[in-house]
Amino acid sequence: MVTYRRMTAADVPFISKLEEETFSMPWSADSFLEMISKEDARYYVAQKDGRLVGGCGVLMIAGEGNITNVVVAPEARNQGIGTGMLRHLMQEGDREGLTAYTLEVRVSNAAAIHVYEKLGFVSAGIRPGFYEKPAEDAMIFWKR
Repeated sequence: MVTYRRMTAADVPFISKLEEETFSMPWSADSFLEMISKEDARYYVAQKDGRLVGGCGVLMIAGEGNITNVVVAPEARNQGIGTGMLRHLMQEGDREGLTAYTLEVRVSNAAAIHVYEKLGFVSAGIRPGFYEKPAEDAMIFWKR
């Protein structure tokens, strides 16, 4: 069974290590610790059978949510965990008054793009050269 809850400082070492293993430009543990303490940010984790398997976060800006991170452990991918985390994040955001969500994703990340489109996100353009290591454009997605 998968459950979702707010990220705590105790979760940060696992999530930052997972980011490091997953992304070429991972957030540091200090960055996560800073974000989970901000009034205008909400970070969540997914647990499967009591074990952490993913995390995601959103910055709340003027009634809109900028989704900053989504990461799922390799052994837990393709099981709906990323989708579930984002649904949870948006349900919580809706309760707090968010009316739209945005995010960027590498144009080559077909798996993530599929999840975002399944959740109703629509591409609103390209940010050229948004990513480094390797250099790549980002698709901008919105869900309104």
